[in-house]
Amino acid sequence: MTAIGFIGLGNMGGPMAANLVKAGHAVRGYDVSATALQAAEAAGVTVRGRAADVLEGAELVITMLPSGGHVRDVYLGEGGLLAAARAGTLFIDCSTIDVETVRAAGEAATSAGMALLDAPVSGGVGGAQAGTLTFMVGGDAAAFERGRPVLEAMGRKIVHCGGPGSGQAAKICNNMILGISMIGVCEAFALAEKLELSHESLFEVASTSSGQCWSLTSYCPVPGPVPASPANRDYQPGFATALMLKDLKLAQAASQATGASTPMGALAAQLYSLHAGAGQGGTDFSSIIRLLRGSAEG
Repeated sequence: MTAIGFIGLGNMGGPMAANLVKAGHAVRGYDVSATALQAAEAAGVTVRGRAADVLEGAELVITMLPSGGHVRDVYLGEGGLLAAARAGTLFIDCSTIDVETVRAAGEAATSAGMALLDAPVSGGVGGAQAGTLTFMVGGDAAAFERGRPVLEAMGRKIVHCGGPGSGQAAKICNNMILGISMIGVCEAFALAEKLELSHESLFEVASTSSGQCWSLTSYCPVPGPVPASPANRDYQPGFATALMLKDLKLAQAASQATGASTPMGALAAQLYSLHAGAGQGGTDFSSIIRLLRGSAEG
């Protein structure tokens, strides 16, 4: 059993913390939302009234926060975690944020005699609930081995991607691929509809030939061919459009900072921005087929 602090008990963090409890760990948690705290407490998490309170007796602290600004505040702000934690504490940040922020927090942790891993996740809310997430981890190899058993209680695949920030780099590159490929699949279905080709016929052909990809075979953006896809639930997420847009913007910021050429990523970010601006930020990202059809519905 490991004594674990957990900050950020929302749609992703809540189920992740619950799985740690199921695995036999003692978890102290904090969130700004009273509703999230109530749900976490019902799952066996011992809730605390302040972020710093989760440090009590903790060997390891996990954070799952909305943005780089939140991560900076929690780790580096006045009265933040790094100022209050004991030497030797291992931090694992599972947020999806910019590489610069996580590297700054990691350097500060090292200087204070602690360690920090960046470990963003893939798998969505369903993966968080089922304990089948993929963790993309950046940081020191010894810290990774120390954190691996805890990550394995929440995920199915744990990948050490390299040094500090490499987990975030892997996450934004992967999700740029996902955003681009989903637009391509949606364009194909929108064209097929105009050509009076059925969804089922296109799926049967493309899913077994050169058009095959995850966006098609696991997350088909039209109802029917893949029963588990959000298209069968009126595009309830899943992975929300607003979150895909966030990741695409992070990829573009990294592209500009490094001078990498990502024209398709830039176009995907523009299209998802238009889609979110049309009131679709809370729907699944596969609902971008609505934008390509020129309709907010269907």
